[in-house]
Amino acid sequence: MPVKNGKEYPIFDYQKLIFDAIENYQNIWIKKARGIGVTTFMIRYLTWKILSSSELDDKTIFIISGTREEFANYVKEKMQQLFEKKFPVKLESKYAELWLKKTWIKVMPTKNIKDIRGYFDAAYLFVDEADYFDRSIQQELEPAIMAYEEKSKGKTIMVSTPNAPGGLFERIEKDPNSKYTKLLLDYTYGLDRIYDRAFIQKKKLEPEFAREYDLQYLGLIGNTFHTKDIDRTVELGKKYNPNRVIVEAQKVLGLDPGWGSSAFGMVLLQLANGRIEVLIAEEYERPRFQDMAEKVMDIIRGLNRRNIDQDYLDSVKIYVDAANPEFITTLKELVGETTRWEYIQEKILYCKQHNLDLARYMTVIPVPFSTAGKDMIMHTKELVEHERPLIAINPKFEKLITSLRTAISDDLGKLDKEQTSYHNVLDAFRLALKGINLVKKEKPIE
Repeated sequence: MPVKNGKEYPIFDYQKLIFDAIENYQNIWIKKARGIGVTTFMIRYLTWKILSSSELDDKTIFIISGTREEFANYVKEKMQQLFEKKFPVKLESKYAELWLKKTWIKVMPTKNIKDIRGYFDAAYLFVDEADYFDRSIQQELEPAIMAYEEKSKGKTIMVSTPNAPGGLFERIEKDPNSKYTKLLLDYTYGLDRIYDRAFIQKKKLEPEFAREYDLQYLGLIGNTFHTKDIDRTVELGKKYNPNRVIVEAQKVLGLDPGWGSSAFGMVLLQLANGRIEVLIAEEYERPRFQDMAEKVMDIIRGLNRRNIDQDYLDSVKIYVDAANPEFITTLKELVGETTRWEYIQEKILYCKQHNLDLARYMTVIPVPFSTAGKDMIMHTKELVEHERPLIAINPKFEKLITSLRTAISDDLGKLDKEQTSYHNVLDAFRLALKGINLVKKEKPIE
């Protein structure tokens, strides 16, 4: 029986759900709480299947676990240890390989995922913590599994604690035509079983709890913004109505058009009541740029709908990622600005040389992340972490809040887009904040 912290545990009722699913279905998907014992159960289940009959004689079992071979070898060793207490026999094994009776068990790290295509007579494929594989590995995994199923008709069991939004696990969960039978095992299944209540109450105080135990796709906790500062912006965000537009207030729109399969990020801010209020914070999956340009125009026209005598562009500045000149050109045409890039580049250079704000000369302002990215991260941190609460983010803007919580950047201030959830809305947020300067620098001592 499984032993954890010196205590022996029985088979639990929720593990019987796993047993029934594997016995009755071809493909099983399990989203589970950390430490609930699915991997421990799977090791015993597969071993039992091998020993209880001749069904798996001359078959292969693949276990994909971890990014490095030492992790894969750890799983194999756990299988071997099942026999040490009552049957201290030496099993035939190699590094990350094990023969049990007439069944070959191959445990492989994710870097070898393509290798499963070349085998026949594979009875089971157990993929552990799949949502934490690199995105490139996740993309390779699905066709590799398909090829494996076509050759051997084996069963697939895919298991993971949830990671970031938009990954493999969330795609499968939201797919109404998915081939997988799905089990969701949150912490409540393990209460008074694998978890005691005091342990769970302690874990609830940690920012990782929602992801680690309550099955929410949030990604890893980032290193860029402090959790307490983010919580403060959300608390302040409860004090305003994000649907209330103050016509006279300064407003800034940040746009990150994205590239290829990347989403389009949009954030609208208004400076009112002595704070920066978020009115829009959204990502749009692969929209047409023309549609988004027209959407932007509808938004900024609507900002002044209660004052038809005011030019709708008077109080709005639009900061756009400079990496997409086609979208910037389209937007400039719609707002009536020149699209001559010679003039635009001339003004950018002039403002840089004279330390002037480019917003004095144009409404649609291109911002190159290659040179301004670090400064925008630092400016965002200054505003988020300021001693007087300055930024208010209403709780409805979950994507923006999640992006702040998961933002990972290096020592040079470059954002890790692979690790940061909803990075497009975060890019749009820091673009918008570029148009607001509330942090007064202390005059240096001569």
